[in-house]
Amino acid sequence: MASAAEQMAANMSWGAIGKATELRQRIMFTLGLLIVYRLGTYIPVPGIDGVQLRAFMEEAATGIGGILSMFTGGALSRMGIFALGIMPYISASIIVQLLGSMWEPLKQMKKEGEQGRRKLNQYTRYGTVLLATAQAYGLAVSLEGGGLAADPGLFFRASCIITIVGGTMFLMWLGEQITARGIGNGISLIIFVGIIAEVPAALAQFLSQGRSGAISPAVIVGVILMVIGVLTFVVFMERSLRKIHIQYPRQQRGMKVYDGSTSHLPIKVNPAGVIPAIFASALLLLPTTISTFSGGSTSPIMSTILAYFGPGQPAYLVFFTAMIVFFTYFYTKEVAFKTDEVAENLKNQNGFVPGIRPGKKTAEYLDYVVTRILVLGSGYLALVALMPEILRAQLAIPFYFGGTSILIIVSVGMDTIQQVQSHLLAHQYEGLIEKSQLRGKRSGAKRKGPARR
Repeated sequence: MASAAEQMAANMSWGAIGKATELRQRIMFTLGLLIVYRLGTYIPVPGIDGVQLRAFMEEAATGIGGILSMFTGGALSRMGIFALGIMPYISASIIVQLLGSMWEPLKQMKKEGEQGRRKLNQYTRYGTVLLATAQAYGLAVSLEGGGLAADPGLFFRASCIITIVGGTMFLMWLGEQITARGIGNGISLIIFVGIIAEVPAALAQFLSQGRSGAISPAVIVGVILMVIGVLTFVVFMERSLRKIHIQYPRQQRGMKVYDGSTSHLPIKVNPAGVIPAIFASALLLLPTTISTFSGGSTSPIMSTILAYFGPGQPAYLVFFTAMIVFFTYFYTKEVAFKTDEVAENLKNQNGFVPGIRPGKKTAEYLDYVVTRILVLGSGYLALVALMPEILRAQLAIPFYFGGTSILIIVSVGMDTIQQVQSHLLAHQYEGLIEKSQLRGKRSGAKRKGPARR
């Protein structure tokens, strides 16, 4: 039988948003900051030759690929102040989390609770500044080497680095503000909006190829059906759960004995969400960026790396798969679902898995279950992320949405909707509590009347 909260959520209508003042303010705040982000992608870096940039981007559009366009929301092709997007922050997060699981001082810091988390976030910000500065310098040098700078020199490099690093830090601040005062995860929403913003232009270009005869109508219909099928599959997998039965023993409070209750511990097939795909894509961005802006001046070592790790190449696919599997296990066990903490919480609440002793044995059992589930979860992530790459490279099918793009769209969309529903549910609970308090006051006043006589 469904609980009262589940029944209330099922009967909830979106018209309740108009009555939830706080939720409406959060949504408007989020939309406002996302609009600011989109406007920033059109503000160019000073000193860029616009004519040369457009000509260069038209030639290099296929080389840049969908990954760079996805994470920068088109800012890189326009060389806007958000040209690096949010990728330096994501890369810094990867480094800090990896060190947090291997370096003892950071391990102890993670155990300090809220204070330790704040210190780790501060280290992540410092790492973002360093990575963004290094990448901005490389981008400035590449722009000069490609003849895209109107007035090359030290002043151009300094202004380019300051502008791009400032844009990245401002974008990181926007994401944190959305997370704290808006709806959803701010960093994921920024990437999500960048993907959605590029859809109309990509769809128009794809259909124009069909009208010109470059693509047959059968291919267009097949690609559309494939996108629908992949989206359906991703939604199904993201909502899939493995439920572990939890038993609570009888409790005696005073003279009353309360019967034991049962519940379940839900474990998602993909507890890490889209994070592993984003992390893996972030590691593959660096050689792609260098090759795009250095033209024919790449070194022999870089040329060899690009030859083996270019999009669609076997080494690229193997490395991408390995990174997705690794980050799925790492992020799940270190961040998303820590089996030791879950087992300890169950023990403190007097809950246990039938047939499993509380404490260490429960942690071992949960670790065993999660490890087996992640075989399916990591395989599903790798399949969705690699399938478009294989189709594009081997069958020459024009497929704009990369697998990571689809994962981000579905995951972020579902997470945002769930948070909106949670706020609506909390608003309904607050309304019920206020009504019950008012009824209690009125009934209390009626009972007090006869007592004073």
